[in-house]
Amino acid sequence: MGARRSLLNWRSLRWKIALLVTVACCGIALTVGLLVHRSTYAWSMNDGKAKARDALDAALAGRGGARLVGPEDMPAALVRTVRENGDGHLYDESHEYQARMWFGERTPDGLVATSIDMGPDQLSRRALDRHMWKYSLVALAVIVPLSALAAELPNRRLRRVARTARRITSGDLAARTGTGGRGKGDEITEISATVDSMADSLQDRLRSEQRFTADVAHELRTPLMGLVTSAELIPESEATDLVRGRVRVLRTLVEDLLEISRLDAGAEHADLRPIALPDMVRDSLARTGLEARLTADTAPPAVVETDPRRLDRILANLIVNAHRHGAAPVEITVEGTTVVVRDHGPGFPDALLAEGPQRFRTGAAERGRGHGLGLTIASGQAKVIGATLVFSNAAGGGAVAMIWLPPVG
Repeated sequence: MGARRSLLNWRSLRWKIALLVTVACCGIALTVGLLVHRSTYAWSMNDGKAKARDALDAALAGRGGARLVGPEDMPAALVRTVRENGDGHLYDESHEYQARMWFGERTPDGLVATSIDMGPDQLSRRALDRHMWKYSLVALAVIVPLSALAAELPNRRLRRVARTARRITSGDLAARTGTGGRGKGDEITEISATVDSMADSLQDRLRSEQRFTADVAHELRTPLMGLVTSAELIPESEATDLVRGRVRVLRTLVEDLLEISRLDAGAEHADLRPIALPDMVRDSLARTGLEARLTADTAPPAVVETDPRRLDRILANLIVNAHRHGAAPVEITVEGTTVVVRDHGPGFPDALLAEGPQRFRTGAAERGRGHGLGLTIASGQAKVIGATLVFSNAAGGGAVAMIWLPPVG
């Protein structure tokens, strides 16, 4: 189906090359045809003129079968030419298939002329023109399909490069064009090698970022545990509560970084089992300690196959994000195997909708109110349990996070 769609795409490179070849062939055929036509016509006129003059000379000498005529039987244009120049010729094709070449001369006895039949020569030239056009069309009928077929190979290679670039854009950094070369060869090979090199560089930089995140989180974990213990030993006071609150925030950040590093490394694996989705959502909401309006199907409740711990992590992050960056009321709807979390705030920023959640990035209005890790973790955990998480903005305002879960069986 894809090959057929590409074949019918008249804007594709294949048909542009075929059109270019067609225009070039038509230009060459027209140029050659005009040159041959004019050359043949000029040769025919010179040959006819020489034959007509020889016929006139033979008739004046009294030999040959050519008939001499006077001014009254000569074409008017020939009469004027002979009177002005002393002699002249005229090609007359006023009657189809009866073309004649005239040659006239001024003699002491007056103007005389004779003519020869140019009909066979005229028919030959017309037949030559027809053959040139016919065989030019035959050549085009052969060359154009061959040029389209010849353009298919580079067109196929370019489509493969485009598919690879789209896969890289969608996050598959292992995608490669498979050229086997590094810039050696034609332009398409160079483009393919450049795309592969770009993917290699991007993958290396992403791995470096992931290693840095994991290293920072692990290095912070040990001193953080000491800080948590020390904060618990500080005598109770208003400052103590402030310090303990900041320590808890730092501890949550380090745990989130460790979780992201495990997701990036592919070290997370789901423990799937069937659960009742409405009960799971209700329990997750209760554990967050936040307020939300829950609407769920209860008869019969949908049963999904998932990892309860990871689903709880996803739901908690979505609910906390709705309260932190959105506005009340927060609504949670469970319909079948779909869970929708909506708030009534300003909605998700355009960058998140276009590129997906990015770590350490929040909306411009919420800058400084979060680390941008919650939605990143939710997206990563959704992939682990085989769920689909989609972010959008409601028409009436507010952010909408929708998660589809696979049903049992």
